[in-house]
This record gives sequence, structure tokens and C-alpha cells, in this order.
Amino acid sequence: MADLNTAPAIDAPDDLYAELLAMHEGLSKEESDAANARLILILMNQIADREVLRQAMAAARAPGAETV
Repeated sequence: MADLNTAPAIDAPDDLYAELLAMHEGLSKEESDAANARLILILMNQIADREVLRQAMAAARAPGAETV
């Protein structure tokens, strides 16, 4: 069982964030929310470690949550 890694690990995070924003261009709020939900489920499936996912959900819910 692994622990959640919140240390920066993404190469060129600003570029990736720009790609994430571009994914939402032209979408309504409802379409954007649905795209986010699908992306979350796809990434959860990729991670596949239930304990890590629980830790990530707890971290995301916490005020001042650590972000990568």
C-alpha cells in the first residue's frame, strides 16, 4: 500500500494546467463539470490504489489542501 505523494512530480506543470483549461474551452458549465467528473474517474482508475485515492480525497477536501 502506497502513501499519497504531494511533492511536485509533473514536468512543466504550467503547460499541463494550460492544457487542462483548454480542455474546457467552448463547454457550458454543465459540460465542463461532466468533463471534470469523467477525467477524475479516468485518473482514479489509472491510480487504482484505493488507499491512495482515499488520502487524495481527504487532502482535496481539507482547507488549504496541498496541490501539486
